[in-house]
Parts: sequence; C-alpha cells; structure tokens
Amino acid sequence: MIRDILKINEELCTGCGLCVPNCHEGALQVIDGKVRLVSELMCDGLGACIGYCPEGAITIEKREAEPYDEVRVIEQMVSKGRNTIAAHLKHLKDHGETGYLKEGVGYLKQNRTGLGFDMDALLEEVHNSGRKEEEPVVQHQHSHSQAHKSSGCPGSKERVLEKPTAATTGIYGETSQSELRHWPVQMHLINPNASYFQGADLLAAADCVAYSTGSFHSRFLKGKSLVIACPKLDRNTEIYVEKLKALIDIARVNTITVMMMEVPCCGGLLQMIKAASAAAAIKVPVKQMIVGISGEILNEEWI
Repeated sequence: MIRDILKINEELCTGCGLCVPNCHEGALQVIDGKVRLVSELMCDGLGACIGYCPEGAITIEKREAEPYDEVRVIEQMVSKGRNTIAAHLKHLKDHGETGYLKEGVGYLKQNRTGLGFDMDALLEEVHNSGRKEEEPVVQHQHSHSQAHKSSGCPGSKERVLEKPTAATTGIYGETSQSELRHWPVQMHLINPNASYFQGADLLAAADCVAYSTGSFHSRFLKGKSLVIACPKLDRNTEIYVEKLKALIDIARVNTITVMMMEVPCCGGLLQMIKAASAAAAIKVPVKQMIVGISGEILNEEWI
C-alpha cells in the first residue's frame, strides 16, 4: 500500500525546532542542530508539523509502505549519528515498544565494531532515560530550546496500559475494572504501526457506544484493541480510511468489530471500514453491531 511519510530536507533545516511541539506523536527532535525524525514508526503522515517550518524543509512523500522493520530503520539511522540513535531508542522505550527496542539493540550489538561510538555507554543512557534524577539534556543552543523540549501533546503519547490484577477503587469509593489495553484510542491520534495493533482483534466503536452500553468493557472491549470515532462530528475523516487500511495491510489485524449507535449518522463508521476493506490487499472478517440508545444490542452479524 502507499503510505504518507515525513521527509526532512537537512540542507534547508536550520534546527529552529518550531515543528517539534506540533508533532502529536513526539517523533521529531532537534539533534545536532537539525530536526530528525526519530521514529518513522510513530509518524502518522498527517503533516501537522509542516506549517510550522519557516524554511519549507518538511514535506510529505508518498511511497510504497512495507511492514515496519526496526532492523532496517536502525541500520539506516547509523549514518545520522549516535545522538539520533539514542533519541530513537528512548522514544521506543517511552512508548512501550519493547519488541522493537530489543530488535534495535540486537542490531547494535551485532554491529558494534562499525558504529563509531561506545555502544555500551549509549545503551546505559537509554536504560537510565526517564528516571527522576536524570538532569535535562541540552540538545542545541537556539533561543527556543526550552519550548522544543516538549515531545508533543502528552495526551496523545502512545502507551501500553498495564492491566491491574483486581478492580481499582476511585476517590468516591467506586470500583471499576477497565479493559482498555492502550492509549490513545481516537482515530486521529492512533498509529497503525503501534505494537498493540499487530495481529489484534480490533474494536472500532462510535464515540457514544461506551456511554450507552453499561457492559462495554467486560462484554465487548475485553481482549481487543480499540479505536473510536464520530462519523458525524469528526473532521478530515478521509485519513480514517487510510489508517483502517493500514491496520488491515500493515498491522494485519485479525478481525474488526464495528459498534455503532442506531442513529443514521453512525452508519458512516461502517462505510469507512467497508471502504478500507475494499482497498486493502488482505481480507479481514468484519462484524457489525448496532447499539440502541437505551444500550441494548439491536443487531449483530458478520458482513
């Protein structure tokens, strides 16, 4: 499939870093005086950062997408230098991508003689990153440096959620058992390349479904990876079709369950999934579930 990928012209880039806070995935950092894409895995190709580059150094290119290959990525990143590799590995660690992190570290260990830097010191730095006692690292000396230390909106930072062994108790004494396995879940923010989508059973739910269905977590979300959307109120939903297609072709989701309210506008979610399925190279079973406004399941069928 064709995928939108960020491209940075390093000759035009001045390292001002104005684009960095506008990458929702935190995939951009200023390193050695240039903006680097430290994680192609996390780049969703939306290009929200482009308008903030005063030099026009950032563009989006379309190219044939292949399944994400961490070894290939780290191999190509070696030419960018030690600091770029360190930022990439830290980014994987911060986003819970332990599988890809192990692959990247494995490549470095196998090729340590040709790296041109102390690999053991780099791995120790990555291991210690994120600890409270760690002092801030100054990446560059531009006047905007403090503003650029942000890695995007914290609310959109990808993470795998640890499952509690028992129900948790809130401040009002209420107990709950969440079945949510990852964050984020909103379609504009999710990344189809994230590890928690790989081979998963996908639940695509309209925004109102969870509010109407009292047993949403225990009956429908348990064991599934979640994406949510509102086909009526969301904007730029054409990107949803592309992301759903990527979830099929690249993440290779096992099944898709689409849960919609009985109101007509919710049907747009099913149409997006049908469009993505029709364009995808792989065929995935799709189940349709219609939820009544009172929370009952009105219809359930494989389509």
